[in-house]
Amino acid sequence: MRTIKLAAVILGVTIVTAGTIGLTGVKSPQESNRPRRISAQPENALNNHSKDSNNDKTKPIPAFVEKGISWLVEAQFENGGWGSGSHARQDIRDPKAVRIDPATTAFSAMALTRAGNTLEEGPYSQNLRKTLDYLLNLVEDYPAEGPQITDITGTQPQAKLGQNIDVSMCAQFFSRILPHTKHDAKLENRVTTALDKCLRKLENAQNADGSWNDQAWAPVLQSAMANSALELAEEAGRKVDGEVLERSREYQKGNIDAATGDVRTDESAGIALYSISSNQRATAKEAKKTEDIMQEAKKKGLLSRHAEVSADNLEKAGYSSNEAMKLADAYVQNKRGRDLLQDETVLAGFGNNGGEEFLSYMMTSESLVITGGKDWDEWHSKMSRRLDKIQNSDGGWSGQHCITSGVFCTAAVIMTLTADRDLQILLTEQQKNKPSNF
Repeated sequence: MRTIKLAAVILGVTIVTAGTIGLTGVKSPQESNRPRRISAQPENALNNHSKDSNNDKTKPIPAFVEKGISWLVEAQFENGGWGSGSHARQDIRDPKAVRIDPATTAFSAMALTRAGNTLEEGPYSQNLRKTLDYLLNLVEDYPAEGPQITDITGTQPQAKLGQNIDVSMCAQFFSRILPHTKHDAKLENRVTTALDKCLRKLENAQNADGSWNDQAWAPVLQSAMANSALELAEEAGRKVDGEVLERSREYQKGNIDAATGDVRTDESAGIALYSISSNQRATAKEAKKTEDIMQEAKKKGLLSRHAEVSADNLEKAGYSSNEAMKLADAYVQNKRGRDLLQDETVLAGFGNNGGEEFLSYMMTSESLVITGGKDWDEWHSKMSRRLDKIQNSDGGWSGQHCITSGVFCTAAVIMTLTADRDLQILLTEQQKNKPSNF
C-alpha cells in the first residue's frame, strides 16, 4: 500500500490527487454447477427491433456492436445471470468459468434493454425475463437491513468500484425495466418493491459527504452509479429522498471546481477520466435545464441574443441567487468535462483499457444524450472508431487492468454506443427538467 500525490496541468486544468493505490484481493468461490447457456439469436436479429418508433434520429446499431451483443448473450447463464469473476483471479477470462454476481448481471441486462429489447419484444426478450426473475428472487430473499443484497464478495466490480455496486446496478435495472411491467400488475408490484428496497439501502448507506466509499480502488465510480440509480428511480416514479440525491449531486460536483477547473482525483485512483465522467453525468440534467432557461429567456426578451450563461443572467431570467449560482456552476462543470475529454491523455484513463474506462465512456454518452446537440454526434463517431479498433475477434471487449471481465466491458461498450436509444429514461429526464417558471 502506498500513497501518492500528483499534480498535472492538462489544457489549463489542474488535476490534483492524493489517493491511495493498492488493494488486497479476496478470492471468491467458483460456480459449482455451471448452467447451460442461453443460445444467442443471429447477429442481425436486432435490426428489426432496436429502432424506437418515437425517435427517428437514433443511430443505427453498427454491425460490430451487434456482434458484441451476440457475444454477451452467449455469455449468459441459463438462470439469467452473468459474472465478472473475482478480483483475485482476473486471469480467468472464460465468462462461464466465473461465479454469477448481481452487479454484472444487472449491468448486462441494461445493455440488452438499451439495445432495444423489452420483456415482450426483441430477439432477447426471454433472456431479459430470465434475468429479471433471477434478480427479483435475489433481492426479495435478502434481508432489508444492511447495505447489501448479496453475500458474494471479492468480485471485480466490488473491489474496483465499491461493495455497494450490486445495489446501485440492480436499482438502475429495475428502474429501466419498470415501465415495461405495466401489463402485469403482479410483476409490476414485485419490481417496484425490489426497487424500493434497493433505494432504501442506498439512502441509508450514503456517507455524510454525499458519497458511497466502500474501500474500493475508484469509489467515485460507485458514487456515480448510485447517483444515477437515484435519478433513474425518481424518473420512474419512485420516492427518492431528496436530501440524499442533492448531497450525491453536490459530491459529484466537487470533482470539478467551476471557478478554477481543478479536477479532484483522490477518490478516483488518481485517474482524471473517472472523476470527470462522474461529474459530467451528475451535472447533465442541470446543465440541460440551464440551456433551456437561457434559450427561453432570450425568446422572451429577458436576455440579449448573445447573452452567455452566468449566475447574473439566470437571476435576470427569474431564478433566485442561490439557484442561479447552482445552475451556472453545474453548466460550467459539465462544459469543462466535455472540453477535457477532447484530450487523449485524459481520455486514456489509466493508460490502457479496463472496465473503469468503458464505464466512464458510458457515463459521458449518457450526459451528452441528455444535454443534446452536436457533441453527442461527434462523441459517438469518435467512440465508434475507438471501440471498433479494440474489439476482440470473438465479438466482445475485455480489459487490460482492474475490471478485465469481458462481460462487464462488453456491456459497457454496448451501452456507450447506444445511449441515444434509452428514450424511456434519458429523454424523459430532458422533458421533466424544462424550467418551471416559463
